[in-house]
Amino acid sequence: MGQQQQQENLTLLPMSSSSAAAAADAAAASSPAASAGRLFTAGLVASWYASNIGVLLLNKFLLSTYGFRYPVFLTACHMSACALLSYAAAPRAARPRRSRGQLARVALLGAVFCASVVAGNVSLRYLPVSFNQAVGATTPFFTAVLAYAVAARREACATYAALIPVVAGVVIATGGEPSFHLFGFIVCVGATAARALKTVLQGILLSSEEEKLNPMELLGYMAPVAVVLLIPATFIMERNVLTMVTALAREDPSFIWILLCNSSLAYFVNLTNFLVTKHTSPLTLQVLGNAKGAVAVVVSILIFRNPVTFMGMLGYGITVAGVVLYGEAKKRSK
Repeated sequence: MGQQQQQENLTLLPMSSSSAAAAADAAAASSPAASAGRLFTAGLVASWYASNIGVLLLNKFLLSTYGFRYPVFLTACHMSACALLSYAAAPRAARPRRSRGQLARVALLGAVFCASVVAGNVSLRYLPVSFNQAVGATTPFFTAVLAYAVAARREACATYAALIPVVAGVVIATGGEPSFHLFGFIVCVGATAARALKTVLQGILLSSEEEKLNPMELLGYMAPVAVVLLIPATFIMERNVLTMVTALAREDPSFIWILLCNSSLAYFVNLTNFLVTKHTSPLTLQVLGNAKGAVAVVVSILIFRNPVTFMGMLGYGITVAGVVLYGEAKKRSK
């Protein structure tokens, strides 16, 4: 009987330790430090959403509703703000020295990055934000195609199969888009492909551990390259832009503040994206990214009142579902 009681006590002890550990974990999760951490992460996500959706809607407002039809100049403003704020955040003297070869590769990435942003802004002149986001959601498709074409990098069959709904959804959305514009659609597809090409080239050109840069460091090097390319392009393609900016500033002083706010937001989009990536898991980031696109679509429809159809929304939903499946397939194949 005494031996049986002793065995019961021994079996109860681990359960008590387990309960104590669970209680300790629960206490740690509900501690002020943990609560503050969750609030900080939530604030970062909210800032990421606000800056990303804000710059998208302001671009649409300036280029379409306001009538400021100078997307190259607008992109130059964005890149100038990114260059200045990146330098303010990390002065060049505080940065590690880079080899000429690495700087040349970064310059190439900067040129591709610049082309993608210009094309994206041009497309907003002709397409509603909702359709622009639907086309932009096909980035994984172009990334997979270009990774195979440029680097001969193959994915698993399940990963390629997941891209079928990504493309099918855009085809359905295109057929159901009442504000469809062929030139805007072609430019938007080009912008999406350029973003994918930049991702692929970044993986090839900056693949070694010594050459890898975090997104904010890369932006600090790419933005000045974009400014150097965009300033002459602005004066060649949009010759009367300075006259128009001066006239608009005289007629409406708030125009300059809108332009400055829009340009600053372009930098904070990259900053908040970097911070959210740092403080969340890849899965959480993927879910948040998909949700962000949906929020941008809803907000843009509420603000700009662009007509939408059931087929358009269905197509966008299928594309987003395909992107989710693609992410899951890539995760399983690793």
